[in-house]
Amino acid sequence: MPKVLVVGAVNVDLVVETDRLPGPGETVVGPTVTRHGGGKGANAAVAAARAGAEVRYCGAVGSDDMAESALAELRHEGVDIADVAALDEVATGMALIVVDSRGENQIAVGAGANGVLDAAVVQRAVDRAAGWAGCVLVSTEIPADAVAAAVEQAAAHGIPCVLNPAPVLPSLIGLMASAPMLTPNTSELRDLHALLLESTDTPAEASVTEQARMVASRAVVPVLVTLGADGVLLADTAGDTITVPAGRVDAVVDTTGAGDTFNGVFAASVADGSTVVEAAKRGVTAASLSIAAVGARTGMPTDEAIRRAL
Repeated sequence: MPKVLVVGAVNVDLVVETDRLPGPGETVVGPTVTRHGGGKGANAAVAAARAGAEVRYCGAVGSDDMAESALAELRHEGVDIADVAALDEVATGMALIVVDSRGENQIAVGAGANGVLDAAVVQRAVDRAAGWAGCVLVSTEIPADAVAAAVEQAAAHGIPCVLNPAPVLPSLIGLMASAPMLTPNTSELRDLHALLLESTDTPAEASVTEQARMVASRAVVPVLVTLGADGVLLADTAGDTITVPAGRVDAVVDTTGAGDTFNGVFAASVADGSTVVEAAKRGVTAASLSIAAVGARTGMPTDEAIRRAL
């Protein structure tokens, strides 16, 4: 069984389904509000666990009534939460999500405890995972020093590391020497490209492929760009690129969490010894399956479902 340590945010998601997304200053009304588990780190942990991995999750929750339910959902999925910090007088993270009839979404996040996760907590979790984990997956909805602790300690212990730069932090440039694999979406790729160019603007003529090649060569790390319905673009440090197409989708219900699904399953596959291309194929297949239900985790597939789809 592959073993993965996931470091990142855990949220409670409140989801409203509407006919269309609101514009600036506009109110739209949906019939119901549903509550789901969320946060990029916790979502990816669930995706990896459902895909057959043994998973430890490191993050932080608050002292409110949402903390226990958020952790109970992870325990129910078989995720080890021994490395989660419970913080006094801090709220558990929350996301407010609007989903339209095409499955597109808008998301606003209140960081809460995620925003004060201590780097020392992360360092201890990675140290505990040394000799156990086949991959460390890190997302960046947590403080920059906590992200750095995860990436640098993984490198120190020789554990492969996947870094999901969502959002892109300026400090990520200093982590490239620790050689993680980067998994941005197209907007995050643009931000990474601009950051590496030391510019706030990306040249209009630079395509996604050109940006990915530049980031991979400058950072000297593989870059996997999630493209939604178009799959994943992989750029290696030699400047070569390939596209892994998305799986067939009968109906798009909610794209929330599709990227987290990719990251969790990709990291689990890396931990299992798969090549980057093989892991990307498995991850993008899982992400394609995940968008058939409302909620970031509801549609996340099992290992058996992924195998059938492949």
